[in-house]
Amino acid sequence: QKVFRVIPQNDEQVEIINSLASNIEVDFWQPDSVTLVRPKMQVDFRVEADISSEVEDLLKESGMEYRVLIDNLQAAVDAQFDSKARTTSHSYEKYNNWETIAAWTADIAAQNPDLVSRSVIGETYEGRPMYILKMGKSGPNKKAIFMDCGFHAREWISPAFCQWFVKEAVETYGKDTVMTTLLDSLDFYVLPVVNIDGYVYTWTNDRMWRKTRSKNAGSHCMGTDPNRNFNAGWCTVGASKRPCDPTYCGSAPESEKETKALADFIREHLSTIKAYLTIHSYSQLLLFPYSYTYKLPSNYEELNSIASAAAKQLASLYNTKYTYGPGATTIYPAAGGSDDWAYDEGIKYSFTFELRDKGRYGFILPESQIKPTCEETLLAVKYIANYVLEHLY
Repeated sequence: QKVFRVIPQNDEQVEIINSLASNIEVDFWQPDSVTLVRPKMQVDFRVEADISSEVEDLLKESGMEYRVLIDNLQAAVDAQFDSKARTTSHSYEKYNNWETIAAWTADIAAQNPDLVSRSVIGETYEGRPMYILKMGKSGPNKKAIFMDCGFHAREWISPAFCQWFVKEAVETYGKDTVMTTLLDSLDFYVLPVVNIDGYVYTWTNDRMWRKTRSKNAGSHCMGTDPNRNFNAGWCTVGASKRPCDPTYCGSAPESEKETKALADFIREHLSTIKAYLTIHSYSQLLLFPYSYTYKLPSNYEELNSIASAAAKQLASLYNTKYTYGPGATTIYPAAGGSDDWAYDEGIKYSFTFELRDKGRYGFILPESQIKPTCEETLLAVKYIANYVLEHLY
C-alpha cells in the first residue's frame, strides 16, 4: 500500500481526484473526505497495493504535482515500533494497547490517591468501560479543564499524549511551580481514549480504521465518525450521510454511546468546566471554533491570541511549527465536532490540537517521536491551562 500526496492546481485536477475516488477505494488522510478537496490544497491519500501503480500512472498522465509519501505502508507500520522501551508493560515512550492503558488508569490512580481518581463515564458500543481520570488537589468549588484523546482510532499519538500529560502532572507536582499551581487551583478531567472500540480494532484488524465500531441499520458498513457526531451544525458540511464513508455523521447527534457519554459528562459538569481540549493528529495545527460555520466566535480575538502564544510555546522546544486559527478557514469546514459543540455549550476556551507530523509519517508516527511530540505539546497545554486559570469566568 502506498500513500500519495498530490496538489491539484485547478478544478480540472480536483475532478480527476474525485473520479479516482469514485472508481477505486481511496483512504483520504488529509483532508478526511474527497468532498473537501480544493485547488492548491495538499491532499494525502492511501491506496491498496494492487492498484498503486495504476494510480501513479494516472497521476503522471494528468500532469498533477504529486509525490509518494510512504512507499510501503506495511513497512512503515512495522517501523513505528522503534522505541527503545521494548517492554510488555506500560511505557510512556511507546504505543500501548487498550488493555495496557486500562490497567495503567487503575495503577496511576492507586499510586497517587491524593492527586488522581478514576471513574467510569459510560461504556462503548462493544461494552468496554470508558475511564476518566480526575486530577488535582482536592479543594472547595474548583473549576476544571476537560481534555480528551483518541477520537479517531488510527491517531495513536493522541492517547499517548493524554498518558504523558497525566505522568507529567503526577511527577512534577510539588517541583514545577506552574504544574503545582494548576493542580492546586484547577481539576483536570482526562479521557485517555474516547473511541476505545476503534482503537482496539486498529491493534487487531486494521491499523487505518478511523470510526467507532457500531453497526449501522440497513448497511454492511460499520461505524460513525465520532467527531462528526455532535450537535453542532450536525451533518451540514464536511460530513457524510452515508454509513460507508469515513466522515459518516451517524444516524443522529450523539447516536454513538461514546459521544453521548462524553457529552453527558460535560453537561453534568458544565458549571465547573471552563476549557475543553481535544487532541487529534496529524498536521501540526491548533484550531478553535468554528468548524461548522465561517462565522467567527464572539471571543475570536482572545482565542486567536491564546492560540498564537501557545503555538509559540510549543515551538520553543524543538522549533515545531504549528498553524493556528478557526477550523473552517484554517483547514476546512466540518460539522458536528466536539470542540464547536463544547463552545456552543458555553465553554469559551475550546481548542483542537492536531499533533505531529505534517505527513511524512502521518498516522503512523514512529514511537521515537512520542517523547518530543508530548514534551512540546505539554508546553502549549500548560500555557492554555494557566491562561484559563487567570481568566476564570
